[in-house]
This record gives sequence, C-alpha cells and structure tokens, in this order.
Amino acid sequence: MKLSDLAGQPLTYPEVGATAADLPVGYHHVRLSSQIGTGRARFERAADAVMQYGMLRGAGLRVSATTEVAQVGTEVLGKLGPFAAPCRVVYVVDELNRRGFAYGSLPGHAVSGEEMFGVRYEPADDSVHAEVVAFSTPATWWSQVAAPVASLIQRVITQRYLSVV
Repeated sequence: MKLSDLAGQPLTYPEVGATAADLPVGYHHVRLSSQIGTGRARFERAADAVMQYGMLRGAGLRVSATTEVAQVGTEVLGKLGPFAAPCRVVYVVDELNRRGFAYGSLPGHAVSGEEMFGVRYEPADDSVHAEVVAFSTPATWWSQVAAPVASLIQRVITQRYLSVV
C-alpha cells in the first residue's frame, strides 16, 4: 500500500468527529492523558511535534503524509512492521490552550474508527498534558481473531504516544 492509493477512499466508520465529544457505543474506547511538563514554551514545542505526527513517529511508526503538518483531508499512512494503517485527518484543534488532530481509518486498516492526538495547556497550574482519545473495532478477519493481542498492542502504543511528545 502506498500513500497515493489513499486518495478518494471512504472512511470506514460513520461517526466522523466523535473523538471530540461522546464516544460512540459499540466500539473499544481509549481516553488517556498524561502530564508531560510545564510552561507555555513546553506546550508550544509539544503542539508543534503533535501536529507534525510526532506522537506516531515517537511510538515507532513509519509515517508518510500528504502534508507536513496535519490538516483536514491530509492522508496519513502509518506502518508498524508489515502492518499498514491508512487514515485521513478528519478535524484539527487549534485553540489557545489546546492543539491536535484526529484521523479516521481508511480501507486496509486493521481497525475501523478514529483517534485524536492532542496537547493541552492548563494556565491555572502551568501544566502541559498529552492526550489520546480513540474508538475502534476490528475491521478484518485477522484483527478480529487477534483482538486480545491487538488490544494489548494498542495499549502499549498509546502509552508510547503519551510518553514521547
């Protein structure tokens, strides 16, 4: 699978944008946050890294994307070993104290769903937090069979996302 193969492919789930609100029923949910430092400068560095797919790369994925910085419509092809994870950015968060993006799965991804990668600054205590919110369900026969192992891998990678930004 190549990045150029993703153009025009439909998302594989109907609840587009749901990581920004209540997560949909019928999926495995992930909602994790971790303090990664303090200060506005730390927030800005982390936000820049997140928007350039730094959480993905830091977790060990090889990433190619149609834009250097995440924007709505960007196609992203993550690869972990022989496994491809084709996605499209479905929304971007660009607020004073919060930045990030969410992408949704495209055909060929082992799961169907959406994942949001973000960073948040709390002015009250000067803390900076990395965040990951996701919902997914197996999309292939082999990911259904391997669901317990896939769930473990997802937890490990999600923890890496938080620790690397």
